Amino acid sequence: MQPPATGEPTLRLEGIRKSYGTGTAHETEVLHGVDLSLARGEFAALIGPSGSGKSTLLNLIGLLDKPSSGKIFLIGQEAEGLADKDLTQLRAKAIGFVFQFHNLLPAFTAVENVMLPLLAARGRPDAAMRTRAEQLIDKVGLKPWGHHLANDLSGGQQQRVAIARALVMQPALVLADEPTGNLETQSANSVFDLLREVSSGGTTFLIVTHDPRLAARCDRLIELVDGRIESDKATPVARP
Repeated sequence: MQPPATGEPTLRLEGIRKSYGTGTAHETEVLHGVDLSLARGEFAALIGPSGSGKSTLLNLIGLLDKPSSGKIFLIGQEAEGLADKDLTQLRAKAIGFVFQFHNLLPAFTAVENVMLPLLAARGRPDAAMRTRAEQLIDKVGLKPWGHHLANDLSGGQQQRVAIARALVMQPALVLADEPTGNLETQSANSVFDLLREVSSGGTTFLIVTHDPRLAARCDRLIELVDGRIESDKATPVARP
């Protein structure tokens, strides 16, 4: 995946609104004109209370849902008007996802789980895919466990596999939804340090977290309250 052109943000949102039950007596607007821009290589946290619209916004940014109005630009390409097939291709090539629950296939090895996005894109496995997956497994510190089944790995190790899988297509943007929320403190810190490390390659990260300690270690803190960005500020970060 090519990074955005010089000066072009990885992600740009213009006036994003999202309503449910449109045209009915129960129509509810969840997002109220959200504007947001993320530059290449930014490492940002999205915070806010439950019900503030974080999950809705993340689904829109991830091209898993469409806004009621407003525009989404990803690596300079406007998502509005794209056919479903083209949206799927853009999402697969430009966005990596890391979730709180790893969603690994238990009967597959760590390397095989990392290969899955490549397999979906290309249709059949080859030596280059396996090499790429093995390189990423090594990068996230799991080389000795690369050929272990996912179910045989600890929670922290499984999350590292999930991070490698999110990076395998060399995405411009990684969306991480509570990536450490299911881990004990030591594993959570280790996984967060890994996210910071891999972001140094120019990939943009947007991390949803309820942990104020982890949020404070991001470069930028974006607070969503009642469907609006209430604050957006840089944070004094000491990189690991």
